[in-house]
Amino acid sequence: MYEYFHISAQDLGKDAKVPVLKLGDSGEVFYEIAMEMINTIKANNAAGKHTVFICPVGPVGQYPIFVRLVNRDRISLKNCWFINMDEYLTDEGEWVDKSHPLSFRGFMDRTVYTKIDPELLMPEEQRIFPDPHDPEHIQRVIDELGGVDVTFGGIGINGHLAFNEPQDELTADEFAQLPTRVLTISRETRTTNAIGDYNGAIDAMPRKCVTIGMKQILSAKKIRLGVFRDWHRAVVRQTAYGEVSAHFPATLIQRHPDAMVIANANAAQQPF
Repeated sequence: MYEYFHISAQDLGKDAKVPVLKLGDSGEVFYEIAMEMINTIKANNAAGKHTVFICPVGPVGQYPIFVRLVNRDRISLKNCWFINMDEYLTDEGEWVDKSHPLSFRGFMDRTVYTKIDPELLMPEEQRIFPDPHDPEHIQRVIDELGGVDVTFGGIGINGHLAFNEPQDELTADEFAQLPTRVLTISRETRTTNAIGDYNGAIDAMPRKCVTIGMKQILSAKKIRLGVFRDWHRAVVRQTAYGEVSAHFPATLIQRHPDAMVIANANAAQQPF
């Protein structure tokens, strides 16, 4: 059982159920994601088409690269829609304030939107976050725009995409149809995020979130997931070789026609 945890770095990707692109350091992973964003926008702009991305706040290293290239090459984002995956909520079910250090809305403003030349930036209404009071808004936008070009993201320690936590009681097909919704975040995810984002302050971590659904994530024409941490060594193997199930949500991308996991050399290492 779990023989895939013993796959070497050299053999990672062989006979995988989803392609794994192995790169060098984390910067290469972020550059690969940034270039996927840039090239998609350029191609769509040239064809007179709009661009729709589902965007994460984790990984985030691609955004400074993306911003620099947009400004340098004068790439218009006027016909782009960025749909962010999720946002933390207060115990009362409201978005945490943008000034909260963990706010994804605040992060995107500080790191992306205020760094791009206003002449190139898309209108504010095209910078979208799931709304706990109108979760169906995301699907309406996607339907109106005719679909999503690329879902970008990472993979959580329990396989979650966005905040779609494992639900062992569901079949894979049922899990794949989950919509945008409000959730209580699992303790394991709160613990992992507290280590990375809040210096271990688990009790100070938000307990609720609003997340885009698996239905929206899987509907994109392409899926690109970046992994680079030590614990991603096991995660990337279970994603690429494990059984498709709601127990480890990332395995559902095995069914997607154009999905890829992009790993740095660290994440490619054998877990044990």
